[in-house]
Amino acid sequence: MLKVLGLASLDDLVDAVVPASIRDTTPLTLPEAASEADVIDELRALAGRNVVRSSMIGLGYHDTITPPVILRNVLENPAWYTAYTPYQPEISQGRLEALLNFQTVIQDLTGLPIANASLLDEATAAAEAMSLTYRVTSAADAPFVIDADCLPQTVAVMQGRAEPLGHRLVVADLDDGLPEGPLAGLLLQYPGASGRVRDHAAIVAEAHDRGALVTVAADLLALVVLRAPGSIGADIVVGSAQRFGVPMGFGGPHAGFMAVRSGLERNLPGRLVGVSVDADGAPAHRLALQTREQHIRRERATSNICTAQVLLAVIAAMYAVYHGPDGLREIAHRVHRRARTLAAGLGDAAVHRQIFDTVLVAVPGRAAEVRDRARARGVLVRLVDDDHVAAACDERTTRSDLEAVWEAVGVEPVADVDDDDLLVPRVEDILLHPVFNTHRSETSMLRYLRRLAHKDYALDRGMIPLGSCTMKLNATAEMEPITWPEIARIHPFAPAEDVAGYAELITALEGWLATITGYDAVSLQPNAGSQGELAGLLAIRAWHRANGGPDRDVCLIPSSAHGTNAASAVMAGMRVVVVGCDDDGNVDLADLRTKVDAHRDALAALMITYPSTHGVFEEEIGEICAAVHDAGGQVYVDGANLNALVGVAKPGHFGGDVSHLNLHKTFCIPHGGGGPGVGPVAVRRHLAPYLPNHPLRPDAGPPTGIGPIAAAPWGSAGILPISWAYIRLMGGDGLTEATKVAILSANYVARRLGDHFPVLYAGRNGFVAHECILDLRPVTKASGVTVDDIAKRLIDYGFHAPTMSFPVPGTLMVEPTESEDLAELDRFCDAMIAIRGEVDRVADGEWPAEDNPLRNAPHTAASIAGEWTHLYTREEAVFPVPAARADKYWPPVRRIDQAHGDRNLVCSCPPVTEYA
Repeated sequence: MLKVLGLASLDDLVDAVVPASIRDTTPLTLPEAASEADVIDELRALAGRNVVRSSMIGLGYHDTITPPVILRNVLENPAWYTAYTPYQPEISQGRLEALLNFQTVIQDLTGLPIANASLLDEATAAAEAMSLTYRVTSAADAPFVIDADCLPQTVAVMQGRAEPLGHRLVVADLDDGLPEGPLAGLLLQYPGASGRVRDHAAIVAEAHDRGALVTVAADLLALVVLRAPGSIGADIVVGSAQRFGVPMGFGGPHAGFMAVRSGLERNLPGRLVGVSVDADGAPAHRLALQTREQHIRRERATSNICTAQVLLAVIAAMYAVYHGPDGLREIAHRVHRRARTLAAGLGDAAVHRQIFDTVLVAVPGRAAEVRDRARARGVLVRLVDDDHVAAACDERTTRSDLEAVWEAVGVEPVADVDDDDLLVPRVEDILLHPVFNTHRSETSMLRYLRRLAHKDYALDRGMIPLGSCTMKLNATAEMEPITWPEIARIHPFAPAEDVAGYAELITALEGWLATITGYDAVSLQPNAGSQGELAGLLAIRAWHRANGGPDRDVCLIPSSAHGTNAASAVMAGMRVVVVGCDDDGNVDLADLRTKVDAHRDALAALMITYPSTHGVFEEEIGEICAAVHDAGGQVYVDGANLNALVGVAKPGHFGGDVSHLNLHKTFCIPHGGGGPGVGPVAVRRHLAPYLPNHPLRPDAGPPTGIGPIAAAPWGSAGILPISWAYIRLMGGDGLTEATKVAILSANYVARRLGDHFPVLYAGRNGFVAHECILDLRPVTKASGVTVDDIAKRLIDYGFHAPTMSFPVPGTLMVEPTESEDLAELDRFCDAMIAIRGEVDRVADGEWPAEDNPLRNAPHTAASIAGEWTHLYTREEAVFPVPAARADKYWPPVRRIDQAHGDRNLVCSCPPVTEYA
């Protein structure tokens, strides 16, 4: 590879590519690389310092049982966890069907007609509901009222989201009725944080009479047996699907959800799976209304959430598929009867009689003592205040757990209650679609999961050369710990004494990430890159306010930036000013200086991605940062492309004040089909006091922090062992070499393909950074073959397409990463060169522009059966190169009609008759 580039060593390559002004040749001060066996042993020791007790803490997090057939064949299966976001739907039909199942579960249980394909967690889903409310109502100055019985972490996240946007929140005890005056929206908790179940019909009606939208934050398992919020007029329902088989994992990752009434679907944030048809008219799944995606809409985005929690949504959906409606009802009734039994034994100490799973217990002056007595008996209950504890029952709660609580309180056991007593029992049927009533045996479920996985293309099949998304190896050894009970079954609000292993792992990982980036402090709380962006900008905003700059609200963003940058800036209360780029893809320095001068007194920050989204190391990065600092602004370096910096340069040293890091890119947490992710925020010392904190965990951040950015104190803590293991396995030298090889791979691909497709941007010496942009516009002009045609044709060659038309329309952005070996890189290059040959045959008139293997791609097995009328052969269609014969990937559908799906929006499992 080096020989192709005319270089002698990796160091020569880095010298030629990375500007000397930012180069850092100091070895990373990290522990020496360890073997996989040693790393597993170290993680076993850390996990052993966590204590697994029966958690009855509740507050939206509950222990659950992941059916082993789902644990092994989804959560632990690389066919599911190494897949990318389903932007190429023809090769994503399996996980799209699973997400359609998820949406159907949410729609059925909430009683609303449209649900999205998951959000990050319950608290951020509630915050998104608040934003949606203000988008669709004319009550911009009216308050949003929150029921005082809502989960405290949800209230805190919403307060943090509302303040920069100028929204006014009012927390009120709704037993006293709605506050007087104008009202934009209302959030109810169902059941409440206290465990109480209330009939909300009257208050929903009153809110509607006053022109407000009503959001209900609901417990998904409770909705199996309680009346659906949609049946009493709720406009929006949010919550978490965690207790549908997803481990607690010390707070995440979990699939949040949102469902809306008709009329709100085009304002729904996040992703929406819909049903369309392919080129042969067969039903096919795809993402609906994709133009809402943040990388397209930028500052007009409906939210800054560019990731879902796909893997966890799939698990929750499969939990419903496997148990079916009868099984879910059995689980829900069992949980409810446990709670009623617990309350019966507590007698008058049980505060509320109308409950689902949580009992609020009055123990005047004894709450801390009762909590400690229960813990000594192996059960964790929640300390509410000096006079109350709460105990929540779940799928794993046993009779002995109830007895431990009774003993802690000092009451005598009672016999099990064997009937239900629900204030608002569900009367609607649930989950009638055959998919939820078919797979009752493990044999059937196993084969269903296998069929879906077989339809998809993930990293376990081959290279996913997506630029800007870093799809690389997720080593099995790194993945192993996440399902250990000591990692998976820990409640995020468990006492510090029970999570010493987690604390040590988190502290070490924060320190390693600070070392790697050159910053001084790191918060692991943001549970997506978009949330890390928001946290970083809110820290900048807080710093300005603390230092006499409350009016600094302008955020400069280059036109090449990731789309979430602008959306995050808007959410942080900033005004976006776009800075142009020159013909080489670099920030236009003259335009930057003009914008800095024009907004000098109001400049809050510059957001810049480095290396740039155009795939180059900008030589003037030092000047760019200095210009912003001289004007009193802060520099936000988007860490999406840190894969090209680790070990060779540190953003905290070359001018950055804050960065977010994508652990699901650079540090090997798998994409899981479009989530989970972790987006820590790293800052220099002066911004450290403004990192996220948490109302329920004082040790989760500084007391002067910006509040929580996610529901859980350390976000998606359950997958942090993956990145910890990656760094521990690699050591400083290994991480540095990985960066060098990633740069080598990108330049090798660019050099091999440069004569066939122009490389749009390059840095000095003609080299690119970690990715390259192939310009297909000349090809399209000469032949009519589009970027879509080439992307779909790559499927026939056995590849996932690179990133299409971002950041430049009509281009493909390729990032091969360090994980791909030479044979795979050459297979990709050979495929692209062969496709260029096919394009030439179209341009020369040998194949018609409207009937050729590119325009008709991808080709399914069914499409080559029967009569064949094309001017190219069946073999040319499906075996374009000999390598395709050896391990053929057959797409399950042909090219999907996106416009048809958007015109005919179907976002739940269609009736079986439609598949006939």
